[in-house]
Amino acid sequence: MLEKLRESLKDSPVVRFGEYDYFIHPVTDGIPFMEPDLLEEVIDHICSVCDFECDLIIGAEAMAIPLMAPLSLKTGVPYNIIRKRRYGLPGEVSVKQVTGYSKLDLYINGISRGNRVVIVDDVISTGGTMRALVTALRGIGARIEDIIIVVEKTDEKAALEQELNVRIKTLVKIEIRDGEVIVLS
Repeated sequence: MLEKLRESLKDSPVVRFGEYDYFIHPVTDGIPFMEPDLLEEVIDHICSVCDFECDLIIGAEAMAIPLMAPLSLKTGVPYNIIRKRRYGLPGEVSVKQVTGYSKLDLYINGISRGNRVVIVDDVISTGGTMRALVTALRGIGARIEDIIIVVEKTDEKAALEQELNVRIKTLVKIEIRDGEVIVLS
């Protein structure tokens, strides 16, 4: 299961941003190009492990978008993009996102108290994006029904789950060793 994803991850180039090792892959970066059979494998597997009894599929710009759109088509659940740009709409919530390589603001619009949401993302590494999203969504009063992330690149997932009192599902776990992606599960 997930053979295409695992094999493609093994071939991913790794670049360094300061002290942060960053792997480049179609699911996490949109480059090199995304093969339709790889996307289909990922979407099918997400649907098999995730509960989409929710009002909205949500994820942060940019790389959650190519996951949310086909998930929306397959499940019939609308999706909502957490944007990097402020719109100034009533009820807009600003979120401070800190990752291993950047700091920026994200903006949540169109999510209300009581909305049941599934959070989708491409990769979890430092946990900064997930921590910010879960905290902000709970502040709004949304109910987080499920969290699904394609690639786990951290040893801190269990601590983050405990800190946030959530379960974070991932499809594969990797680590970067000596400039290469090692698929652990």
